[in-house]
Amino acid sequence: MRLFPCDRFRLPLPAGHSFPIDKYTLLRQRLQRHAAAGAPLEFIEPHAATDDELLRVHCRDYVGRVMAGTLSRDEVRRIGFPWSPQLVERSLRSTGAAIDAAAAALEDGVAASLAGGTHHAGTTWGEGYCVFNDVAVAAREMQARGAVRRVLVLDCDVHQGNGTAEIFAADETVFTMSIHGARNFPLRKHPGSLDVPLEDGTGDEEYLERLAAAVEESFARAAADLVLYIAGADPYEGDRLGRLRLTKQGLLNRDRLILDAARRAGVPTAIVCGGGYCTDLESIVDIHAATMLAAAEVRAGAS
Repeated sequence: MRLFPCDRFRLPLPAGHSFPIDKYTLLRQRLQRHAAAGAPLEFIEPHAATDDELLRVHCRDYVGRVMAGTLSRDEVRRIGFPWSPQLVERSLRSTGAAIDAAAAALEDGVAASLAGGTHHAGTTWGEGYCVFNDVAVAAREMQARGAVRRVLVLDCDVHQGNGTAEIFAADETVFTMSIHGARNFPLRKHPGSLDVPLEDGTGDEEYLERLAAAVEESFARAAADLVLYIAGADPYEGDRLGRLRLTKQGLLNRDRLILDAARRAGVPTAIVCGGGYCTDLESIVDIHAATMLAAAEVRAGAS
């Protein structure tokens, strides 16, 4: 299975900044050990998203100000990262990784970005550690290439994908499903095609029951040629921002549920990592690595 890591493109964050950026390096290293032991994983550096690719989703003025470093103080605060050339490069590579994963999935059946899930970025804004919306850009790019007509976004980050929902609000060719904490960030949620809000403290059993029904409905309504799956680690019970109570096994069962549904439907699936804010970085890596290994099993079984 082809994987597109972005950890070489690092952010110079201020001391005390809470974003667990090191998880990406640890994840790649973990998966490289699995590859050395025989797991069918191939690591490919992603391309940097181009202006043409970004402008299929984001307005020219916003993209220009990100590139030039002329965002307002409020815009920078809303994104959550200080502006730097490294932030631009990282954002371009992370978006490029989603595009590359989508293209690889259409060839191989399943592929993944080892970053991304930047679903809070909307047409004219960045927010919540998201500069550009990687899955939205990937969806639009695959459509522009004529590779797909209809796309299904399955967003299993603990936070609602408000940016993705805003981008595709008037577009029936992209179906957006988000299962998320009802009382969690963002405060103002933009309605998607199908939203599944959960109360704080929801655990494995209820989560998986609600997800199974939502996935079944999503596949039936979307009639998609491609699935973009945001596999957030933040519904985990140990996540400091998640407020749900999923175990690692519950999250793996979530991954298998979605991968199995896509396999049965015969729809290629591209995965991006999504959030994870546990203070124990190894737990975040455990969750993301399990997602990738489960996908590699599906890929191997289909070949």
